[in-house]
Amino acid sequence: MHNQDTFTGPSFPLRDRLARAVWNLCRVLFFRFSPVFCHGWRRFVLRSFGANIGRGVHIYPAVKIWAPWNLEIGDESGIGNGAILYSQGPIRIGKRVVISQGSHLCTGTHDYDQSGNPLRTHPIEVGDHAWVAAEAFIHPGVRIGTGTIIGARAVVVKDMPDWTICAGHPCTPLKPRKPFDDIGTHSHA
Repeated sequence: MHNQDTFTGPSFPLRDRLARAVWNLCRVLFFRFSPVFCHGWRRFVLRSFGANIGRGVHIYPAVKIWAPWNLEIGDESGIGNGAILYSQGPIRIGKRVVISQGSHLCTGTHDYDQSGNPLRTHPIEVGDHAWVAAEAFIHPGVRIGTGTIIGARAVVVKDMPDWTICAGHPCTPLKPRKPFDDIGTHSHA
């Protein structure tokens, strides 16, 4: 349960804050300064903190992750240097997804209609085969569809449909993308 008044106390309980303190120390010591090619090591570190990380996932050392225990990443996905996974709430990234450099997936916001602006978290989901291009911002509670491409520096404030190329501020669907299956064969549907 989050604090109802962010001016009078912390938004998260002590146990969560202590876990994040340990994570941040380990992130600096064992994650951030690991060699670029050590993807298996970084998967191990994240799994040690409760992340659900699939096979062959490439997470680069300068990725910032707020709470690994709120993170799920499917097989063969890649998270580029400088990406921010602000996982105050759950973030689910499907298989064969690319989250490019500098992208920001943010699950936390504040309820400005309530006194004290209490923290609210809403999960983010990125479907299989999607690509979130460089420096895009994904708002709390958004679902990026399967196979969808989000253009560079887009600001996504609502769900984006499957197999669509989307871009802009705010992000809007621009044109369809031809679907394909897990082995890269275009479907004829």
